[in-house]
Amino acid sequence: MSGGWNTIESDAGVFTSLIENLGVKDVQFEELLTLEPSELRTLQPVYGVIFLFKYPTDQPYATADGPLDGAFDRDAVENIFFAAQTIQNACATQALLSVLLNKTSDVQVGEQLRDFREFTMVLPPEFRGEALSNSDLIREVHNSFARSSPFVDETQKTGEPEDAFHFIAYTHINGTLYELDGLQPAPITHGACDTEAFPDRVVDVLQRRVARYDATEIRFNLLAMCGDLRQRARDFGDTERLAREERKRRDWQFENSLRRHNFVGFAGEVLKGVVTEQLAKGGDAAVDTWVKESLERRKVAEQALRRGGGGDKDVDMDA
Repeated sequence: MSGGWNTIESDAGVFTSLIENLGVKDVQFEELLTLEPSELRTLQPVYGVIFLFKYPTDQPYATADGPLDGAFDRDAVENIFFAAQTIQNACATQALLSVLLNKTSDVQVGEQLRDFREFTMVLPPEFRGEALSNSDLIREVHNSFARSSPFVDETQKTGEPEDAFHFIAYTHINGTLYELDGLQPAPITHGACDTEAFPDRVVDVLQRRVARYDATEIRFNLLAMCGDLRQRARDFGDTERLAREERKRRDWQFENSLRRHNFVGFAGEVLKGVVTEQLAKGGDAAVDTWVKESLERRKVAEQALRRGGGGDKDVDMDA
């Protein structure tokens, strides 16, 4: 079902670099840490948001009569880009394209994405999804940000099935707030909305959606697609903000380069070198002492982490 598409992380640096590699200019992603309209307002212009959540929801999201929140707008597909999701693991890129390809008058999406939109808009949603899934350019760029997984967890074959996660998009188009989910039969409209109202309107919809889950479910991620914050800093002469944004870009570049490699061979060589050094110092006894001390340090670090309440932030699976 993956069709050659790999899972990518819900990460601002990954999504920003991905769209830049597709030819998009002056757009970036920012992770939102709260569901507060004020956080979105600080990023204006905001073109849309990408929402990651456990799929399916704890309660049915739609019935035969329509979604529980909003309404299907089946006629909208004639004028807006909406593609059915026809393949697994592609929903992250499909969600961000659902925003970009509906903002071509506001965003420089590049010649290749503009041509892709022009070609697919005459097709029904299911064929648009097929065209997206079969695009060599989009698939190759998407897969270039897949995290290396050098090990296979054999226990997953006999254990409980893992939770699946899914990406969808929210954006305002022609004065209407739309939810664009390739697993639904049509775009979902949430009423009138413009650029200024978008932060309040989309947060309201998202809060209702999150409320459908059990209170213990916290595995959500929200990314805003906005204008390049470096340009805003330049426009306002904010050198401190510009330096911070440039530093963030360098961090993203470094992290993305790490995602393209696995370090099993490197780690093996380091381990062999350390063991050889310990053997030279005192034979097997020195190695045993080194292993024991390392395990103790690991135990202390894990205890400190538990006391501090730390945990994983990112979820990188998609339906």
